[in-house]
Amino acid sequence: MTAEANAPHTEHGPDELCPAGALLYRRALGEGRVTVTDATATPCLVDFGLLQPSLDDPDRLDPVAPVVGLHRLLRMSQERIADERRREERLTETFTALMRTASQSATGEASTLRVLSGKERIDRTIGDVMAVATDQVLTIQPHSTHVGPHPRVHEAALARDQALLDRGGRIRTLYQHTLRHAPTVLARYELLRGDVEARTLDEVTERLIVVDRTVAFIPASADRSLALEVRHPALIAYFVNTFDRLWHLATPMHPQAVHQPTLNGITPRQRAIAALLIEGHTDSDIADRLGMNVRTARVHIAKLAATLGSESRAQLGYLIGQSGILDREG
Repeated sequence: MTAEANAPHTEHGPDELCPAGALLYRRALGEGRVTVTDATATPCLVDFGLLQPSLDDPDRLDPVAPVVGLHRLLRMSQERIADERRREERLTETFTALMRTASQSATGEASTLRVLSGKERIDRTIGDVMAVATDQVLTIQPHSTHVGPHPRVHEAALARDQALLDRGGRIRTLYQHTLRHAPTVLARYELLRGDVEARTLDEVTERLIVVDRTVAFIPASADRSLALEVRHPALIAYFVNTFDRLWHLATPMHPQAVHQPTLNGITPRQRAIAALLIEGHTDSDIADRLGMNVRTARVHIAKLAATLGSESRAQLGYLIGQSGILDREG
């Protein structure tokens, strides 16, 4: 027997095997069975269902096949995860109610801010609000909203939006320039029928949805697993005002697309990059703000440098300032 096998057994979860338990289980698989006495020091094997009493000898234990044991342990793990998720939901519901109570006691009015937890609950709440909308929906969709989600996510949003348009509503959406030719975006506007418009900018804010100028939804966490449902009139007015200002600065995309001109060999994308370069942003920052990957950003920077005749990063900043290309914006 090894020192590990003789070591006192310590309590542990089913997501791991103690050294003594792993050793005895391996032995049981090799020999076909072990004695009850052998397993006394490793009760975890019986507790986790990896050893079971022999049908023909009560003093012996038979090993369960590893594939069966793994399935049992994975099922136990899934059940623990499900229990934790239900616990999180209960906590969220409990504290949401407490926040609403606190708001009511402080203002005498129903809460105008509500935390939504979980993407399914967020989508369901937005869907419920959209189902009774009659006027207008304003949305801002950054590049990340169309990178990664399963196509069914866009299909559900498309059906929801078309229902509003069929009721005579209006939809205005702001995207980043990098989404002008995204397949999911192009497909959306090929299918939608009604009063729907879209425009693009180099940079936009985080995701925003404003419905009928009465309720808005904004992210409350970086991974968008939390959202804020906003019904405060002052905040709604602020969101609408911000949207309108960005809308007037944006380039039309649908129903009539307008393309910004290239000036002296400098494209609109390169002018946007130039503006961020002279502010001192890194390649990674530029890529993140303009909704592209770093490699693409560096390709644009290299083309910009070649057009202006720059041989270094420092010289590029100087030539951008001297060229006057940013003076032509807006």
